[in-house]
Amino acid sequence: MSLNQGRSYLHLQHSEYFNNPSTVFLTSMIAQTKVSLDRITSFLHLDDLQSDVIERLPKGSFGIAIEIEDENFSWDLSSPNPTLKDINLRVCRGMRVAVCGTVGSGKSSLLSCMMGEVPKISGILKLCGTKAYVAQSPWIQSGKMAENILFGKEMDRERYERVLDACYLKKDLEVLSFGDQTVIGEWGINLSGG
Repeated sequence: MSLNQGRSYLHLQHSEYFNNPSTVFLTSMIAQTKVSLDRITSFLHLDDLQSDVIERLPKGSFGIAIEIEDENFSWDLSSPNPTLKDINLRVCRGMRVAVCGTVGSGKSSLLSCMMGEVPKISGILKLCGTKAYVAQSPWIQSGKMAENILFGKEMDRERYERVLDACYLKKDLEVLSFGDQTVIGEWGINLSGG
């Protein structure tokens, strides 16, 4: 088969057709990698959290889960006005607490304080047990619903049932074809944030 002008042109068109999408894809991947590296660099340059923000109480300490006394917190330590001022709060084990307020009133800042993420100016923050924070935009692993609930821990059926009750998930599981064995996340169905 001889190479003539028509075949050369056809070959060039096919080469362009197949190479162009991969160039666009490669450029996009490089840009996404740079954005990710910039975020990681920014995170690594953040100041360490204060280690003395939270006082750990031994388990079973008078039934207290969280206690805040005369706390002042500030996202910006150079500001004369603290973000949260004169906070007093006591949450006993087993209590359910709703943090309510208008937009910008400090609800998220209060929760961040309890996580030890906001610099403490003064006061006392006591915590008994472990803490967890579930953001308004939850991260769901691709996998079974049960795997997302257990998050790598061994199955303890009694505790698992308590978690389902506390999170009001039992009705959701009844609707799903395979219950807690339904695949959710990126490769499965999505769940509403509510």
